Amino acid sequence: MTWTRGAVGLRLGLCALLMVSTSCTSLKTKKLEATYGPTESIIEVVAVLRRHVPDDTYRFPPATDFTGRNVYRSSLLRLENIERIQADPLRSGYMDPVMDFAKARALERLRAYDLATLHYLRAARPEGELRAPAEASASVCEQITAALTVGPHLENPLDPPPVSPDRELEDPQAVVAELAERVALLSFLYDELGGNYMQAVIAEEIERADEVRAAYFVNRRHIIPDGALMAVAELQRVVSRHAASKNRLGHMISLANLYDAMAREYVDASPPESLEFDPAEFQDLIDPAAQLYESVASHDARRLEALLAFTLRVDGDRFSR
Repeated sequence: MTWTRGAVGLRLGLCALLMVSTSCTSLKTKKLEATYGPTESIIEVVAVLRRHVPDDTYRFPPATDFTGRNVYRSSLLRLENIERIQADPLRSGYMDPVMDFAKARALERLRAYDLATLHYLRAARPEGELRAPAEASASVCEQITAALTVGPHLENPLDPPPVSPDRELEDPQAVVAELAERVALLSFLYDELGGNYMQAVIAEEIERADEVRAAYFVNRRHIIPDGALMAVAELQRVVSRHAASKNRLGHMISLANLYDAMAREYVDASPPESLEFDPAEFQDLIDPAAQLYESVASHDARRLEALLAFTLRVDGDRFSR
């Protein structure tokens, strides 16, 4: 009888131990799935977006999720996955305004302003708390879209060449005027939105317009009168106007790269061993490049090393440092 009770106790103890072990394993599995598995809750995605909507993405890089992906891009993908995986529960449409509004919030940060407008207008159709903010945000996205139709954009090297070469020979001042008009429209909207999170998005578009303007002159510096001087001036303008931008170091590197490229072009046109080579002119190109590369050496020191190697190859006695 005693042995039977002991056996029963042992059996109960083993069962309890097995249950605890299974519970711990299940807990670990659920925790792992919660971290790396697909998102199952719309509220979870909306909460992440709501947290990062006020972020100043002009001054600071966009936040990332645990995978290292842009949080706005990843949130949009997760919302689309939820729509696909939970198609049956969402078929009634009770969550459509929330889904559309959240998608629009992500899309406007990805520069898809036309799609953001479309989703905001969908979210504003039914009566509810989202109607007013959706209509206001749709109006802002529409105005940004309208401003971006003015003037050229950064050129895609993979696009087919234009049918007419007129764009290449157009008046540079006309391009400047068009981009100035775009910036004026965006600046007016920026001032209207005092304190609104979209000011950061508009500041990014103003910065991009200035980059387009600089790139236009850099790419055409060989065919525009005084093109090299204008290209340098435009890149300097970007650096000075957007000193608070998250891309500040990138702008400085772009300017240094231009000086570097011009110095190499000068050496190709006037080899150091020829009588046409002017050390003073070469120095005027190398010094600004070296100073800019030194300023961003903590970010990218390889460019400074390459420039120094190039300079020493041209004239080993030029640098005393």
